[in-house]
Amino acid sequence: ALIETGSGSEADLEAALERLLPHVDSLYAHRHGSPGHGADHLLPALVSPSLVIPVAAGEPLLGVWQSIVLVDLNRDNPLRTVRLSFVAG
Repeated sequence: ALIETGSGSEADLEAALERLLPHVDSLYAHRHGSPGHGADHLLPALVSPSLVIPVAAGEPLLGVWQSIVLVDLNRDNPLRTVRLSFVAG
C-alpha cells in the first residue's frame, strides 16, 4: 500500500482493516488456520497485493509524505517473499 506513515497512520490502517475484516471465525465460510482466517483471504480485495511505482534515476518517485508499506495481517504464515520488478520506460 502507499500511505503517509508516522503519527500513528500504520496503527490506524491496521485498526481500520480489523474493523472492516474482523478476525472472527463465525463471520466467514472459509474457516481453517488461525481464528478469522477467512478475513485474510478477503484483504487483497481492499488492499492490492501489488503496487506500481515510477522510478527515475534509481529513486522511487513518491510524494513528500508517501511511503510504501507491506500489509499482511495473516498470522498463519510469518514468512513472506517480496518481489521487485522493473520495466524500462
